[in-house]
Amino acid sequence: MKDENFIFHLHLSSFDMKHITILTTGGTIAMTRVDAAGGAIPILSGADFLANVPRDLADVRVEEFGNLPSAHFTIDHIWNLSRRVAALVARDEVDGIVVTHGTDTLDESAYLCDITIDTRKPIVFTGAMRAASDPGYEGVANLIAAIQTAASDDARDCGALVVFNDEIHCARDVMKTHPTALETFLSPEWGPLGRAYADRVVIARKPTRREFIPATRLEPNVTLLKLAVGMSEGLLEYLVDTVGARGVVLETLGGGRVPPSWLSTIERAVKAGTAIVITSRVGAGRTIDRYGYAGAHRDLARIGCWFADGLSGQKARIKLMAALGTENARAYFDNSL
Repeated sequence: MKDENFIFHLHLSSFDMKHITILTTGGTIAMTRVDAAGGAIPILSGADFLANVPRDLADVRVEEFGNLPSAHFTIDHIWNLSRRVAALVARDEVDGIVVTHGTDTLDESAYLCDITIDTRKPIVFTGAMRAASDPGYEGVANLIAAIQTAASDDARDCGALVVFNDEIHCARDVMKTHPTALETFLSPEWGPLGRAYADRVVIARKPTRREFIPATRLEPNVTLLKLAVGMSEGLLEYLVDTVGARGVVLETLGGGRVPPSWLSTIERAVKAGTAIVITSRVGAGRTIDRYGYAGAHRDLARIGCWFADGLSGQKARIKLMAALGTENARAYFDNSL
């Protein structure tokens, strides 16, 4: 798309204003109810967003990347989105980026930007849980808090961020925890980094380590499997033998354990060249080597699995897709954050 056809600019008089670009992608924040559709659909434009931004907040430019529910996003969508964010943040005149995004897959897009864009500038994702036609629509408040955060010097060097309900979360840690609650975005393991107040942004802590994967593409043939009691390993066999999966992320039991019957299938997959990445189905915490029984963490390490410590299954998949787009994918898991 050509920038000149999709960019709106809020002209402000102050020369010390931070220059913030909002990249709109759709989602509930851009939705309103249409009776003919039987519900809310993406309709609001970049100009609609600008109309609600206080003029003394920042020098704001809006670019429309798309207008889709995030459940409709493909691998190409999120990769192209990350490349557009990278291009915008590389501009000298841009101080920060805000991405408005549907909440269903927001955590995945934010994490992809976090690990594939090497910048000190704030990249802030936000959205809404209620459509603009719903009572209590919080999209404007979230957008204002996100712009405040993107314009804050304190938000530099934090990687990609997610701002909801005035809370500022690290993209690596945050997850959607409820299908309808306004406070759905939480960081179960470590909590938020800070908060956007009416008068200032407070960052109470910053990530001490950040990860950059210089991916040139995303490997699309990567699947996520969640284990449950008594589950057959036949699906993994199918993914390796029939689908030819380049990678499989296993959300394992507890801190990294599988039924003993899975070990031979996993080992065969590894020997066939499929990257098997281990994370936990619990949703928070690291996988850890504590037990000596069959199928425990040490067995998975012995047969050549990789570990995505502390990542949710969907983020481990994003990381694996990015890592497989480099020359040495395993290195990004051997030194996992």
